[in-house]
Amino acid sequence: MHGLAVAALACVLALAGPAQAQSEAPQVPAGVAVIDQGRLITDTAMGRALEQRFQTASRALIAENREIEAALEAEERALTVRRANIEPAEFRRLASEFDAKVEGIRNAQEAKSRTLTRQRDEERQRIVEQALPILARLMQDREALVLIDRASVVISRDAADITDEAIARLDALTPPAPAAEEAPEPAGTPEGGAAPSGPGALLPPVSVPPAVDTAPETPDDRPQSPAATP
Repeated sequence: MHGLAVAALACVLALAGPAQAQSEAPQVPAGVAVIDQGRLITDTAMGRALEQRFQTASRALIAENREIEAALEAEERALTVRRANIEPAEFRRLASEFDAKVEGIRNAQEAKSRTLTRQRDEERQRIVEQALPILARLMQDREALVLIDRASVVISRDAADITDEAIARLDALTPPAPAAEEAPEPAGTPEGGAAPSGPGALLPPVSVPPAVDTAPETPDDRPQSPAATP
């Protein structure tokens, strides 16, 4: 009986040993930190200044496009009035030149809009690049081996998110932004159809078809076409 008791005690100690060692082992770091890249851009001082510049430039371009459109509508009306006093061939030539002018201006304005968006995307990327040393230091402080964008995470604890700390540290290194300047007055449409400078929205197409005996009705929300006047 004594031998069986000793054997049983030995088994209990053998099983308890590893469990006790496991409970006393140091906690393994989570190894993963989470960052919200969208907030890193929109909630930082640099990101807010960037968005303000983008909105100011966009509003300037919208105003510029409206001014261009008004000038083109006036030119189109003048061409419509002239139609009754010129030969059909001459009217077709003038209408074709006007179409080409409108197309050139529209292409130029679309290019400005694309440039504005591209510049904003490039500046956003530079903000992320400037934040990389800060993120690396935060990972080191957290003993994290991997940094994951929150958009790719299904669920995580708030303690794993380093976004607020990253924003605070990045703002601490950012000098105060100068006061935003008012956007300059948009230029008018130069002679010959060259588009004025500035970023912005798209210019609606304005078309003047060749002269015909019976022209289709022009939609109410578009400038009147010279060909629409009998």
